[in-house]
Amino acid sequence: MSNIIKSGIAMFMAAFLLLGCEPEEFDKSSLGLEGAPTDEQMDFTVTPGDDAFHFNLQNNTPVSGVASIEWNLGNGTVLKGNSVEAYYPVPGVYDLTLTITANNGESNSKVQEVEQTETDYDFLDSPVLNMLTGGADAAEGKTWVVDSLAAGHFGIGPPDGVGTEWWAAQPLQKTNSGAYDDEFTFKMVEFVFEYKNNGDSYVKDFRVDGDAVAEYTNPVPVDGTDYRVNYTPSAATWSVVEKDGVNYLQLTSTKPSFFGFDYGGSYEYRIDEITETSISMSTIGGDGNRWYNKLILKGYEKPVVTYQTVIAETEEENEWSVNLDNVNIPDGISVNGYTVDFGDGSDVLTTEDYNATLSHVYMRKGTYPVTITVLASNEEVVDNQSITVENYHSEYEPFLLDQMVMYVDNSEVQMAPVLGQDCEVTVVDNPERIYPNKGVKVFHYRKENQQWANAYMELPAGYRFNLTNSSVFRIMVRGKAGQEILMKLENTDKGDNAWQTGTYDLIYTIQADDTWEVAEFDFAGVGAGFDWTGDQFTSDVTTDPNFNQGFYNVIRIMCNPGVGEGVHEFYFDDLEGPHVEGLKSASN
Repeated sequence: MSNIIKSGIAMFMAAFLLLGCEPEEFDKSSLGLEGAPTDEQMDFTVTPGDDAFHFNLQNNTPVSGVASIEWNLGNGTVLKGNSVEAYYPVPGVYDLTLTITANNGESNSKVQEVEQTETDYDFLDSPVLNMLTGGADAAEGKTWVVDSLAAGHFGIGPPDGVGTEWWAAQPLQKTNSGAYDDEFTFKMVEFVFEYKNNGDSYVKDFRVDGDAVAEYTNPVPVDGTDYRVNYTPSAATWSVVEKDGVNYLQLTSTKPSFFGFDYGGSYEYRIDEITETSISMSTIGGDGNRWYNKLILKGYEKPVVTYQTVIAETEEENEWSVNLDNVNIPDGISVNGYTVDFGDGSDVLTTEDYNATLSHVYMRKGTYPVTITVLASNEEVVDNQSITVENYHSEYEPFLLDQMVMYVDNSEVQMAPVLGQDCEVTVVDNPERIYPNKGVKVFHYRKENQQWANAYMELPAGYRFNLTNSSVFRIMVRGKAGQEILMKLENTDKGDNAWQTGTYDLIYTIQADDTWEVAEFDFAGVGAGFDWTGDQFTSDVTTDPNFNQGFYNVIRIMCNPGVGEGVHEFYFDDLEGPHVEGLKSASN
């Protein structure tokens, strides 16, 4: 397979195209040299290709195996392989550099000039390059920003996938990440890529773990997982690579250059769609998964389908309906129907007719998040609502075990995910697989300069803890003697004021260094709420009917609560407690 590399040059304020062959596979264990090849051994040839615009580049250095064979084609583009084919469509003199790196890290380079005297005028009208940069007449190029109002402006899916199957950022979901003020400018002139981040950037967690990227400083957790970091980008160049008819955008710089969210990897982005005002692309990140980006032309206000969601209770028992009203469709856009996720784990309902009504019957009482997604031709438009069901359906059979159940154990059971707020909560190898915890994987909690950072588990919508028969929660902990581990329950219905519903603190003090211990928290006789808030409060959450069932849906776990200086960390596993009414088992 051949790769076509496209980028720009200063002489004609245009672009050039480079054609590279697939890199050969080398056996890194059979290095023919102890170190880098000498100057005398370094050798390559440049010969004419199939026409006046193509050149064949062949490495002749005598090695049987190397860590890498790399060609810098003199235009900011770097290719790897024993031979590549370059395509120079406009005149110029290019410094071609071959660099061979041995397995021990040593490298050597050889430079040779390649001169092109011909012009391939057909290439200068490349639609992709013109849409990306504005063309040869746009001396300042075109500037793009993250399309923060579009669903899926960041997302993730399987490496061989074509969409955000696993997660898609909702509009403005990453407002505090530092990504939404970033600007990305592409110029034909000297194929310049300018990354302006206004001092901070958004990066994946593994990009800062263990100082993976030294230039990323002062990391601040975002959504408990990834980070906003202080960062100053370096000068960069761009190129476009065509493989089997698909265009790939490559960024080359001495420090990471990316589009609002650093996933690591090769910084080669598959262009899934490009227009004069929008770009959708994806890349294989450092974790091996496919990550997605959506950009929009800076200053462009795209036409958006607007509508109102009408939610109503029908005459049928516990049935609710959804339909769209006042649908406004701008010229040039079509609507291909809409979907409704009624939030109780049932199948998402879909209709191709945006005038249709979708209905659903709830079996359990509770408050459910409802997601309405209009399928417009230019993007999906999402509206988030909620439905509160006051009573169980008459056909519903309550199911409550009078015993403790495991919520999450990192091996077989996960009733709901355990996440972090203002801290890192990651799944890691068990540091010591001995009794009482021989599990392979455990959670690791780490907070830095945060008083109330917590790990939390939130039950699925519509489910609540029942404290009437059992009030004991347990968790396996491993840390340093004297560390205080707090557990409390909260109700998320009050949003940012959920803390007002919280139980009073229960504290377990770790007894010994680096030993698995069972921490038990009994909420019998524990009060909750604050009378000075003017809201409900109690002296005992297990006897008060306002608190003991149908109320709490979140467990929060903290290390050294109230201590806001320094780093505090410990391991935990096997979170268990009272059976949750309606859940017959957790998810495997």
